[in-house]
Amino acid sequence: MFDEFVAMLRRQSMQFPDIRPGGNRQLYTVTDACLSAFGVFHTQSPSFLAYQREMHVRKGKDNAQSLFGVAAIASDNEIRNLLDPVAPSHLSGLYWWALAQLQEQGLLSDHHGYDGQWLCALDGVQYFASEAIHCDNCTHQQNGDKTLYTHHVIAPVLVAPGHDYVITLEPEFLTPQDGADKQDSEQAAAQRWTKRNAQRFAPDSVTILTDDLHSHQPFCEWLRTYHLNFILVCLPGSHAFLYEQIAELSKLNAVSESVINRWNGRYREYWTYRFVNDVLLRNSADAMAVNWCELIITRADTQETCYHNSFITNHRITGQNVASIVSSGRARWKTENENHNTLKNQGYHFEHNFGHGKEHLAAFLLALNLLAFLLHTALSLTDATYQRIRQALGARKTFFGDIRTLTRYMCFDSWSVLLAFMFRGLELDGSP
Repeated sequence: MFDEFVAMLRRQSMQFPDIRPGGNRQLYTVTDACLSAFGVFHTQSPSFLAYQREMHVRKGKDNAQSLFGVAAIASDNEIRNLLDPVAPSHLSGLYWWALAQLQEQGLLSDHHGYDGQWLCALDGVQYFASEAIHCDNCTHQQNGDKTLYTHHVIAPVLVAPGHDYVITLEPEFLTPQDGADKQDSEQAAAQRWTKRNAQRFAPDSVTILTDDLHSHQPFCEWLRTYHLNFILVCLPGSHAFLYEQIAELSKLNAVSESVINRWNGRYREYWTYRFVNDVLLRNSADAMAVNWCELIITRADTQETCYHNSFITNHRITGQNVASIVSSGRARWKTENENHNTLKNQGYHFEHNFGHGKEHLAAFLLALNLLAFLLHTALSLTDATYQRIRQALGARKTFFGDIRTLTRYMCFDSWSVLLAFMFRGLELDGSP
């Protein structure tokens, strides 16, 4: 899949805009700039291109060329200049192509949640902040006489209970919108993403997961307009009217409750599920009716509350499905643990400023980084050699440390040759 993915990226990059006036002094192409930058993210080596320039001087060849098809490695500044005019939307098709490949191979057949639905977690995250560097696409926050310039993105992922990986989908960047008086927001970005991509899935086959920021009537109605279901975190502090209803219904014993006794391997827990259907989301004549549930996990010996969260959903809740619905709602946290945490702290340098630019550079480089993360996820599902090596090396950091070292000192004819070298070096059973 690596070779197919890089080939797709190459074909896509050949359609990128090139605003240079032309002439015979153009030594580097936008395609080379794109593939060079992708190589940095795929190898998790900020110095990858510098190492390959040095290697080319010594050996007359390099890994940027053999692994990623880079004909000539431009300087870092030249790469930034070439990629700055390219909007990240030019890469959108690659996310959906990778998802389709995984589906066709049957590798996501159990990557679902309640009622066999896709669980799509929408969560906003900041990836750049500065008081000095900024561009026209920055969001700005005034704090006294200081202005903080930031970039945010909605980074959707497909999650599933019981799975420790997520599938990265096309992101939605928060940028100033044409004709809008206000700055862009996570709510508006989430609406744009769902409107553009809902038709990629069968109607009512996707359940959207979000935090409490989005669990309000306009967004719930928006999702249902596009035949998307939802399980959204719903907190008392922002839904006073809804929780007043629940309190009154509790007094009437109209809130269903069940308690499950579980042993977690260290101590016993009580899992208390509570739910009620058809409560009003807000205090208005046109209020939308939603279904509410919560889970409270209590340690049996100390009575300490270990977990407590509540959700609203359009799925009808029963005693038979409440646990499955809550489990799907809780899977939203995988976007923090398996997505944001990995990108920020496991080598992808998510919040590092690889280049800000004046137009799209910051967002475009972030999109390439997300694609590198997606490709490694796909390889962990499709490539047996890759799987064996990752398993043998254990920590992700060790694997990428080896990749950085090997590609600095040795030139490999292809990605598969690199993996085969690692496989044999680890003396793993079988053949790569």
